[in-house]
Amino acid sequence: MRGIAEFYRSSLGKKQVMAVTGCILFGFVFVHMFGNLKVYEGPEVYNAYAKGLRTIGIPFVPEGGLLWIARAVLLLAVLLHMHAAWSTTRQSAAARGQRYHHRESVQMSYAERTMRWGGVIILLFVLYHLAHFTWGLDVAPPMHFVPHDPYRNFVAGFSIWWVSLFYIVANVFLGFHLYHGVWGMFQSLGWVPLSVVRSEGRDWRRTFATVFAFVVAVGNISFPLSVLIGIVR
Repeated sequence: MRGIAEFYRSSLGKKQVMAVTGCILFGFVFVHMFGNLKVYEGPEVYNAYAKGLRTIGIPFVPEGGLLWIARAVLLLAVLLHMHAAWSTTRQSAAARGQRYHHRESVQMSYAERTMRWGGVIILLFVLYHLAHFTWGLDVAPPMHFVPHDPYRNFVAGFSIWWVSLFYIVANVFLGFHLYHGVWGMFQSLGWVPLSVVRSEGRDWRRTFATVFAFVVAVGNISFPLSVLIGIVR
């Protein structure tokens, strides 16, 4: 345990923790988006999918048992990810000795510049999303939560324009966050293609980060838009 703690105190250790927890979270957002695509197949299929998530592992575990384990792992990953990011920022500031009077942004991408505020918005979005669809709170009047009918809650929630707008804005930031995060994960874990080392060919890591972020963001944004324009109702 002492060795793990010492490793985590180092800058390299924090970056690798960010990379590993980021990989867990990236996998979750993709699976979450992919599963929600079932809403386009109608209420029966979507509700059956939602019920299936709660009944995985029965009878070996209670209903919803594995789902709560997954939530606990995700919560731990989020906390470690945020703490590692905060600690790395503090270490970098301490190493500089003083703040920059003028921060150079020529070589800094837009995704990098929005990482901090993007993370805050995404955190608020996740909390709202859980309250809306999981905890059963009536967080968006006149919507009223209906137990065991996630399709109806999905449509009712996104029928409110400001809920959909907030969801869309959050997913735009999520896209930028994913792009920079996936790219940084490759670098932190040392996944460098041989072609990059030799300065030959195209770096597939940047292409993967771009495509991954685009697919997740567009997939999520399609949900409120499909409700607002009447495709899903």
